[in-house]
Amino acid sequence: MKVGLFVPCYVDALYPEVGVSTYRLLKSLGLDVDYPERQTCCGQPMGNAGFEGMALPLAKTFDELFSPYDYVVAPSASCAAYVRCFHPNLLKGHTCEAAGKTMDIVEFLHDVVKVDHLQARFPYRVSVHNSCHGVRELGLSSPSERHEPRYNKIIDLLKLVRGIEIVEPERPDECCGFGGMFAVEEQAVSRRMGIDKVNRHLATGAQYVTGPDSSCLMHMQGIAEKEHLPIRFIHVVQILASGLTS
Repeated sequence: MKVGLFVPCYVDALYPEVGVSTYRLLKSLGLDVDYPERQTCCGQPMGNAGFEGMALPLAKTFDELFSPYDYVVAPSASCAAYVRCFHPNLLKGHTCEAAGKTMDIVEFLHDVVKVDHLQARFPYRVSVHNSCHGVRELGLSSPSERHEPRYNKIIDLLKLVRGIEIVEPERPDECCGFGGMFAVEEQAVSRRMGIDKVNRHLATGAQYVTGPDSSCLMHMQGIAEKEHLPIRFIHVVQILASGLTS
């Protein structure tokens, strides 16, 4: 199995440790992992802002670089969802082989690798944040508005971590208010949603909030720091890779 590692631009620029942890974790599981150095943004910011024409060349580059791999894995539910759900329409009339093979790290570990053991240890109380793209486009957890059996792939993986105490906030899949361009265009609403969400995580008594999207965690972390709230934020892959020494 040949895996192409896609590290989204905001992870590369602001949270490189998330990309490093993803690579280390995949390698520790015996996978053949490659990082194409010519990779660029997947085009999600442009697409979300309504500029699909600007996203098209990025989608073409993505497909060119990643189509040779068996799977494309990213530590970002939103970017994986954009590639899988929107690249096929963008690339109509062009080759589009990589989109169907692109997965978020959580679903890849849970559904493909079927991880049942990890070296990780994280002795903290951790509240799980279910990002909107992960819930409703990738199915990382069950949407609360549907009457169906509950599941959560993030929690399934976290249960393999020694010493961790896992909790969930009230309204577990309510949006944190980030939403990419929404946080810019509707700043006041976005901030209010973020404050509400952080306070719900705080109410669990958690020391950390974790999830599959650094963008959501960044939004909530900014609010927590501005409001001087005693809670920290960490990408789920950093917890899952916490026991690795090389």
